[in-house]
Amino acid sequence: MPDSPHNAESPRIAVFDAYGTLFDVHAAVARHAGAIGPDADRLSETWRAKQLEYSWVLGLMGRHAPFWDLTEQALDYALARCPGVDRALRAPLLDAYRDLDAYPEVPSTLRALRAAGWRTAILSNGDAGMLERAVASAGLADDLDAVLSVEAARTFKTAPAAYRLATERFGAAPGAVLFCSSNRWDVAGAAAFGFRPVWVNRTGLPEEYPDHPPDRVIGSLDALL
Repeated sequence: MPDSPHNAESPRIAVFDAYGTLFDVHAAVARHAGAIGPDADRLSETWRAKQLEYSWVLGLMGRHAPFWDLTEQALDYALARCPGVDRALRAPLLDAYRDLDAYPEVPSTLRALRAAGWRTAILSNGDAGMLERAVASAGLADDLDAVLSVEAARTFKTAPAAYRLATERFGAAPGAVLFCSSNRWDVAGAAAFGFRPVWVNRTGLPEEYPDHPPDRVIGSLDALL
C-alpha cells in the first residue's frame, strides 16, 4: 500500500482520474466491434484522441463546454475519418460510453484503500451526470467519498483550478493527495500542482514529460495495495 495510512506523514487521500484509469474508454467500441468491422481500433483511438484534444483547446482558450458535448463531437469526427463504419452505430456507441466497464481490479482496490482508512475520490473532466451514471453502472458509489467534476471550475485538466477542486473538497494541501491517472499528461499536471502522482501505465507506454515525473509507475491499480 502506498505508505502506511497510519503514518502521519503519508497521504490519506487517494484521488483517481476516471476515464482510462477507473473506466476503460475503449469498452464502448469493443462492445460493438463486430458491427464496426476492421476500423474498430482506429475509430476508438481517434474518438479518444479528439475528445481530449477538444478539452485542451477549450482550456487554452479560457472556455468550457460539457464534456459530453465534446464526446459526441469527437465521435462524429472519428466516424468521418472512418467512412466505412455504419453511422447508425452512433447512438449505440454513445449509449455504451455512458456505461463504460470498470477495470477488473478497481472495485477491490477502492474497497481495500477505504478499509485501510483512506478517503477516495474521482476527479475527472467528465460532467457530473456522466460520472454519476458511470459510477452507478460500475457499482462504485459506496467505494468513493467524493465524485468531483471539473465543470465546477469551468475548465479542464491540466489547469490548476481543476486539481484545486480536490484540495478544497478535503481541506488538504496538495502534498497530502495521492493522485492516480493512466494519462501521462494528467500525471504531469498533477505533479506540477503538487500532488503525489502515480502513473497507471496499463499498456507500457514510453515516458513523457520528464520534468514532471510521477512518484510511482504501476501497471494496474491493485499495485497500490
